Amino acid sequence: MDIQTFTVTTAQRLDVFLSTQLDVTRNQIVQLIKQDTVKVDDRVSSKPGLKLKPDQQVEVTFPEAKSTPARKVDFDVNILYEDDDILVVDKPSGVTVHPAPSVKDATLVDWLKHKGIRLSTLSGEERHGIVHRLDKGTSGVMVVAKNNEAHEALSLQLQDKSMGRYYLAVTSPPLKEDLTLIDKPIGRSVNNRLKMACSDHGKVAKTLFKKLLMGNNEKQELIACKLFTGRTHQIRVHLESMSRHIIGDHLYGVKSNKDKMARILLHAYILYFTHPTTNKRVEFTAPIADEMKTYLAKHFETERIDEVTRSSHIEHSFITDAI
Repeated sequence: MDIQTFTVTTAQRLDVFLSTQLDVTRNQIVQLIKQDTVKVDDRVSSKPGLKLKPDQQVEVTFPEAKSTPARKVDFDVNILYEDDDILVVDKPSGVTVHPAPSVKDATLVDWLKHKGIRLSTLSGEERHGIVHRLDKGTSGVMVVAKNNEAHEALSLQLQDKSMGRYYLAVTSPPLKEDLTLIDKPIGRSVNNRLKMACSDHGKVAKTLFKKLLMGNNEKQELIACKLFTGRTHQIRVHLESMSRHIIGDHLYGVKSNKDKMARILLHAYILYFTHPTTNKRVEFTAPIADEMKTYLAKHFETERIDEVTRSSHIEHSFITDAI
């Protein structure tokens, strides 16, 4: 059981104080408080907004992750890298990252627990180890924190944008410009609660899109996407704002009998960050998923796919004054 104690120096809210001390988001602090793991002057506090006074003592107990999965795990996940602090995985399409009331099938968190992998506890019981997430249909690279120190360091990199992510997507119709920057806030759609939408009242969201390869029929293309924020459905929403959609996206895409893909052709391809212990920059690439590879081979010039999807080519393509 990991316990940390902090002394308050200036009057402020409990969640704000702990967020600063632990270098994590206020939402993560709220999850800890809900678990009754936070004490103020030896008394359990259940109020994130509790006003603290100078010299008060705040104690945080980080619960151990449970090793027993809540659901039967009938899938496996490819591990790209593992050490004592982090685990980098290639999440399959169709797997939800963490449990939620609406999720009935086993999740990535269930798989992690099933494998007996030690996980950080900062994000609450249902999200042990989860620093960032991918949509259920999206495949690709994710980093998981195995202890709270690593989780804190990685979360800070998400906040200050020093952690970077590049995605591959097959879209239709093609983009107009070689590089397209979309900087539009995203919030819940007022017309469909399952969807997100660009909204003046939403949260800041920024995506840069890069053309990679035109399809054989010139009606679709392979693109790369660089995320500067991590909003729900961000790439899909920003594409929809340009009247574009990802092949296989049946929520934001145009309903068509021609688009019968069982999964969305969106893949988290490259992830880079500073290792929380060595402080060295590390980069990981998740191989293009089989379904996406098959589609590309059928609709694009196969001899050019390897060339345009080289990680060095993609990263160099985003060196621009547009951001």
